[in-house]
Parts: sequence; C-alpha cells; structure tokens
Amino acid sequence: MDRRKLILYLLLNVFVSACVTGGILFWYDRNYRAASLSPVQPALPSGAQNSAPSLDPNADIPVEIVSIVGAGTLDAEWVVVRNAGSEPVNLSTWQLRDADRHVFVFPNLTLNPNGAVQVHTISGTNTVIDLYWGLNNPIWESGEEAQLLDPNGNVRAVYRVP
Repeated sequence: MDRRKLILYLLLNVFVSACVTGGILFWYDRNYRAASLSPVQPALPSGAQNSAPSLDPNADIPVEIVSIVGAGTLDAEWVVVRNAGSEPVNLSTWQLRDADRHVFVFPNLTLNPNGAVQVHTISGTNTVIDLYWGLNNPIWESGEEAQLLDPNGNVRAVYRVP
C-alpha cells in the first residue's frame, strides 16, 4: 500500500469516527441530557424563611410529571418532575404518590423555571437533579396513576404510566 492511500484511509477513518461520535452525542443530548440536567437550586434553609405561604388550591402552579421511566424495573425506575412555569417553585414537603399510597416527600428544594428533577425509586445519594426514594421494590405499573400533591394536599399533577 503506498503512502498516499494510507493517508486517505486514515483521514476517512477519522471522518467516520467523528461522525459516529457526533451522532451519538446528539442523540444522547436530545433524549437524556435534557431531562436530567436542570437549573435546580436548594431552597433557603427553613430558618431563613419567615413562614411558608399557604398555597391557593385554585391557583395554577405549572409543575408537571413529565414521564415515568422503567416502570417495574427497580434499577431503571424514575419519575421526572418539571416546573413548566416562569417562576421558581419550592417543592419542600410536596408529595409524589402512587395508587397504592406509596409516598415520597420532597426535601427542601427549589425548582427553577423549566427545571426538572428525577425521583428514583432505589436508594442513593440525593443531588440537585436526582432524588432517591429508598425503596427495595419497584412501585410503578403500567396503567397506574401517579399524583403530585402540594403541601396542603391539593393534587397539582397527574400522570398515567403507559
């Protein structure tokens, strides 16, 4: 093989590798990163707040359950909760529950506009984008309804597991 063919072969190999890597990164960014990265900030410590305002049950708080991923598989099961509004929402003491009354209580956490947080069923260490329920068995089933409740017990979002 002469030198010229070898260099063309190497350049073609670099080009194909770059295209494949770029395609995979683009696909990952579109499908996973957007749901897992969010502008979430911890809320102020409870001593720094004068008093928690009472939430109006008739006011629209645009927090939604975007999806439930991996229903029935403990290691792959999580719920994505997103703030679809234009104002930050403090999720402290909000609840996520299933039809069997399993209840996850959110820690002191502020969800910024367009921010999202994932609530994993398994145990783990909480971060600003991943919260862990700490259960030993999967809880979500196809057809089941997930509810998101504010601190006053008002249902703010409902999602049916596909």
